[in-house]
Amino acid sequence: MSNLISPIQRYELAVATGQVSFDDAQQQALFALDQLYHQLSHTENQSSVSGVYLWGKVGRGKTLLMDSFVESFDNGVCLRQHFHHFMQNVHHQLTALSGCQDPLKIIAKQLRSRHQVLCFDEFFVSDIGDAMLLGRLIMYLFEQNMVVVATSNCAPNGLYKDGLQRTNFLPAINAINQNMHIVELTGIKDHRERQLHTLQNYFVVNKSDAASTDNHEHNTKLLADIFDQYNLPTELTLALTKQHIQGLLKTSGTLEVLGRDIHYLAIKNKTIVFEFSGLCLGPRSHFDYIELAKQFDTVFLMNVPVLGGETYERIKARGTEDGSVGSGKTGEREVLLAPMDDGARRFIALIDELYDQQVNVFLTSQVPLKQLYTHGSLDFQFERARSRLIEMGSEEYMNRTMALHSHNDDSFND
Repeated sequence: MSNLISPIQRYELAVATGQVSFDDAQQQALFALDQLYHQLSHTENQSSVSGVYLWGKVGRGKTLLMDSFVESFDNGVCLRQHFHHFMQNVHHQLTALSGCQDPLKIIAKQLRSRHQVLCFDEFFVSDIGDAMLLGRLIMYLFEQNMVVVATSNCAPNGLYKDGLQRTNFLPAINAINQNMHIVELTGIKDHRERQLHTLQNYFVVNKSDAASTDNHEHNTKLLADIFDQYNLPTELTLALTKQHIQGLLKTSGTLEVLGRDIHYLAIKNKTIVFEFSGLCLGPRSHFDYIELAKQFDTVFLMNVPVLGGETYERIKARGTEDGSVGSGKTGEREVLLAPMDDGARRFIALIDELYDQQVNVFLTSQVPLKQLYTHGSLDFQFERARSRLIEMGSEEYMNRTMALHSHNDDSFND
């Protein structure tokens, strides 16, 4: 191991320098990660080492603590990935290993040969395909003595709750409980709402000011007026000035992402402007948003509608494999639908991805952020997106994005 400092030492240094505020409720999780760090530093046989599963409400500092753990090791010891990125890589590897016997076992062996620790951020399973793949893969990872560290907003027993064929995922949940130290970050303080130096990335506009798919002069004026009105510091918003915006709005067009076209309102280098309907109401997945976040460092999302709403339909999903409640014979399960559920899910996935890859985001809507989603079946998931949008509108976040993208070509030259 290197001479890098331990997670506890990193935390104490961050508190002393004012980067984070001390939170007594984080100490149990910090201790668990620090203990794991020392075990890995002094233990050659990892079969007796348990990973750590951190779960709790949004903004409790789970990602910060896990990143502190990862940064305490030399490069390569830990593989740290957002869960969606990890699953995307798994799908790519499965394609490459097509025809091989038990490819998931091969993937697990390859991961273990390269890394000691696998770190998942935002461990959340909602897709049946991912659930079935992950259920088997995680079993193989534990068989290979891979140490796993994960953050999540729900306890292991809540993973893939009410999902199709969930009984097939239960062995993976049992394996998580047996091979990982489960730690809940209690408390209610959202650290993203601490005293950040707030700028502005969410703009409430009148209906008459909504962006138009076919009126670029109107869109130019709308964006320029927004930045004039809020007097956003150009050095923190990547020089988004009126002059730049006028040069930004070229003819709208389509961008091909993973074989599908996505309509945009404007584009220039690494800045792109979308209307909500074009980016979140079509056939999109989190894989599309991963690719967009790789290509652009600033995204405008215009005309975000109210996403919450009353359930308007209850349907019965049938499947004897499901094991859900219902008739007891057909595996019926009740599914609640609301008008904007699909768009809300995609919006949440988009914000998650932009946040994870440190992309600047600016949004317009006719309602304040607090009113964007007030009730519905996605309350739990949307709270994370709301919390992240607050941080993404801070000077601290924009400074980080500038530092991250500083080695790239200036998005606003020309």
